[in-house]
Amino acid sequence: MATRIYSAIPLSQTIVALCAAKEISNIVISPGSRNAPLIIEFSNHPDMNCYSIVDERCAAFFALGMAQQLQKPTALVCTSGSALLNYYPAIAEAFYSDIPLIVLSADRPIERIDIGDGQTIRQKNAFEKHILYSANLYSEIVPQEPSTDIKILQKQKESQKHNEREINLAINKAITHQGPVHINIPFYEPLYNTTTKALVTPKSLPLKKETFILSEEVKNDMLARWNKATRKIILIGVNHPDPLLNMWMDYFAKDSSVLVLTETTSNVHHQTHIQCIDRLITPLTTQEFKELQPEILITFGGMVVSKRIKAFLRKYQPETHWHIDPIKAFDTYFCLTEHIKEIPSVFFSYFFNTNVRSTSGSYKQHWLAIDRKRAYKQKEYEATIPFSDFKAYQLIFERIPHDMQIQLSNSSTIRYAQLFPTDPSHTVFCNRGTSGIDGSTSTAIGAALYANREVTLITGDLSFFYDSNALWNAYIPATFRIILINNSGGGIFRILPGKEESESFKTFFETVHHLTAEHLCKMFNFTYHQAKNEEEVIKGLQSLYSSAKRPKLLEIITSRTVNDKVLLDYFKNLC
Repeated sequence: MATRIYSAIPLSQTIVALCAAKEISNIVISPGSRNAPLIIEFSNHPDMNCYSIVDERCAAFFALGMAQQLQKPTALVCTSGSALLNYYPAIAEAFYSDIPLIVLSADRPIERIDIGDGQTIRQKNAFEKHILYSANLYSEIVPQEPSTDIKILQKQKESQKHNEREINLAINKAITHQGPVHINIPFYEPLYNTTTKALVTPKSLPLKKETFILSEEVKNDMLARWNKATRKIILIGVNHPDPLLNMWMDYFAKDSSVLVLTETTSNVHHQTHIQCIDRLITPLTTQEFKELQPEILITFGGMVVSKRIKAFLRKYQPETHWHIDPIKAFDTYFCLTEHIKEIPSVFFSYFFNTNVRSTSGSYKQHWLAIDRKRAYKQKEYEATIPFSDFKAYQLIFERIPHDMQIQLSNSSTIRYAQLFPTDPSHTVFCNRGTSGIDGSTSTAIGAALYANREVTLITGDLSFFYDSNALWNAYIPATFRIILINNSGGGIFRILPGKEESESFKTFFETVHHLTAEHLCKMFNFTYHQAKNEEEVIKGLQSLYSSAKRPKLLEIITSRTVNDKVLLDYFKNLC
């Protein structure tokens, strides 16, 4: 058995030992020098899976994708200086999407800050506004020989105690509250020394999980309201697949007073749920909005994509709004009455096993009938439109193979996806915490490593080119697929009110370009296909999903001047 190599710095050993004790085993490392003690310690630990990603912004989203799938923390390791700041977009996304990340940043000792040393910035509390916990560790002087000086020994003991406590608190917070934490670690030189001995035996503090108890008074009030109401809406945002939750959604499907609205990212399916929310509500009249207005609104899951449903519920507010989430509750519709700090399936299990009555009425059936008419109108419209973004998305969602995981980029991609029904065998994810176009490709690649199924990323051109360094990655599975919709710019801006054709608009809003992904695919060893019409898209999708020994990309080229008219006319033709 080979001799284990350790970093000679006890602080580095402490961090890795506590990560191992808490089953943190996936580590994404970006190269550097100041973080050498952490690299040595993690890469030589038998239980650690280490990944090397050079670009820190890509590394952070790559780690986010892994944590998204595993629902357990992934650790990030970087050197000092601006490297840390490149993590920020993914940290913000993790913060708002409840995805656990552990940021381990190497730093200079405190007395070396702001004296003019290179790669030195103010790293303490760098993510203060978007982090669950910031742990700022004490640096430690490691004598070349064991010291007998009482003062030095006492200082080492105090530092070790402080550091163990802070590391424990940070990692535990990431686990129990499902979000990002930051541990800033100042190292003295020398950084590369190793040993064959474990120098510390840090204590792992147990997790402290909060228990939510719904008081009998509140529960009885909720039951009374539920049993009385004849119009109830359950709205589901970003949600990880949960078989038990799907069982409860089947229960609500039988209640004629409950209308379940699901977004593409909800991963909840039933034939009586309404998937395409915007298709249902966009053409409604004022009178119809009043008829749809719920008495009770139940929400769970993450951020909601549809601006139209948010506008509707803010104007036609329910009397009661319950949000079910063990961590947070945003007052998105300005009428939140109860935050139920519980996992939705757990809450439904004990709440709806009590004195709940199903209320008779025509509420559900009325709106399901309207939704069926809208779906028929959509099919009629699809048969008449020219080749465009809309037609491309129609073809894609009709032909993606079963049992696929779909990762969506933001902006137009996720919004088009909302207009088409999703195959129940698919799982769908999108970075909706901050809704940024950055990092979608990196996230999808990280997710593909632990998705337990093949993954397809559907992305727009700006998002793809913005994150092109994501392909600089040695871990991309051969089964990974990318569908790139290239409309030569930010086409979504063409549908905004007040838009006008001008050089300023094309340069600073639409950002017109003439780039394709062909040369990037050649450089990063992707098989490349291009499609410019309906027939080529159909053939391209067939080729995309044939077996191969390397990942593939299908680039669909559409006309930027046609897309906005087709989309706007779609909503007009739903009436």
